[in-house]
Amino acid sequence: MSLIGHTIDDFKVTAYQQGEYKDITKQSLLGKWSIVFFYPADFSFVCPTELEALQSLHDKFKAANAEIYSVSEDTEFVHQAWAAASPKIGKIEYPMLADPAGKLARMFGVLDESAGQALRGAFIIDPDGVIQSETINNMGIGRNPEEILRTLEAAQFVREHGDRVCPVNWHPGDDSLKPGADLVGKL
Repeated sequence: MSLIGHTIDDFKVTAYQQGEYKDITKQSLLGKWSIVFFYPADFSFVCPTELEALQSLHDKFKAANAEIYSVSEDTEFVHQAWAAASPKIGKIEYPMLADPAGKLARMFGVLDESAGQALRGAFIIDPDGVIQSETINNMGIGRNPEEILRTLEAAQFVREHGDRVCPVNWHPGDDSLKPGADLVGKL
């Protein structure tokens, strides 16, 4: 069942971020756009490539008034150990959320109970806490952070211009569409 249009529930987890631990709650996500990015596990194979690619776009996400929150079923202590052990992960500036009990993964519908790990889910949440986009991949299928950024920008455009929609491969500055009878059968 899709979570599109649903408001996220209250939650509280601990995050590791650049040498510090901090609490992250629903309130932390409100007032800005949020990317909640689930991955299976620290000290794994595809995961560091994704987290590094997200970090390379972190400034662009921040410029779009969005924060990235990566989430796995590891503890904040494992996140810290991974950052210390891996030069790529050590460069991550965004919060790495610890979800060892699987509460967030269950809330977002991405917990693989038998594996005790999260599927690769990416959720774009608006400043009101409403999920605007969700993509879920199996554990072995990496994602494209540039597409997540593009989707974020499209979601922001649609929110700002409620009478317009974004066609395939839309990027800021591209033409949008205004749905209406005049377009039926013309595209």
